[in-house]
Amino acid sequence: MKAITTSNNEKNYSSLIHLSLLTKYFIPFGNYIIPMILWGSKKNQSDFIDHNGKQALNFQLSMLLYSVTMLIISIPTLLVTLFNNFTINEIERGEFILEHLSTSNISGFAIFAIITVFLFCILKFIEFFIVIYAAVKSNNGEYYEYPMTIKFIK
Repeated sequence: MKAITTSNNEKNYSSLIHLSLLTKYFIPFGNYIIPMILWGSKKNQSDFIDHNGKQALNFQLSMLLYSVTMLIISIPTLLVTLFNNFTINEIERGEFILEHLSTSNISGFAIFAIITVFLFCILKFIEFFIVIYAAVKSNNGEYYEYPMTIKFIK
C-alpha cells in the first residue's frame, strides 16, 4: 500500500466512506446505500476517494456473497437432516414428533450448524475490525485494499 499526498478533506471523506459500512447495524442496507451515495458524490473529484469508495463497496458485496453462500449450504443440510428423520407422510399429516429424533442422525447436523454459526460469527467479527482498519489507513492517506474482496466495481 503506497502513501499518497492528499488533502485532509479527502482523507476524512474516505474514512467516512469506510466507516459508513458500519451503518448496517442501525439502518437496513445502510452499508450499501450510504457508502454508494458518499462515493458517488465525490468519485470524480478525487482518485483517492474513488479508490476507497470502490474498495468499500466491493468488500460489502463480497461479504454479502460469502454470507449467502453459507446460507445456501446450510439450508439444504437442515432439510436433508429433517427428511432423514421423518417421512414425507408424517410431515404432511403433521404427525412428526421432535422427541423421536435420534442423536446419531442429529449429531452431524448439530456439528455442521455449530461450525456454520461459528464461521459466520468469525466472518462478521473480522469484517467489523477490517472496516475500522481501512478507515484508519485511509485517514493516514494510504491506499488500502480489503482482503478477501472480489472486484465487482472496477
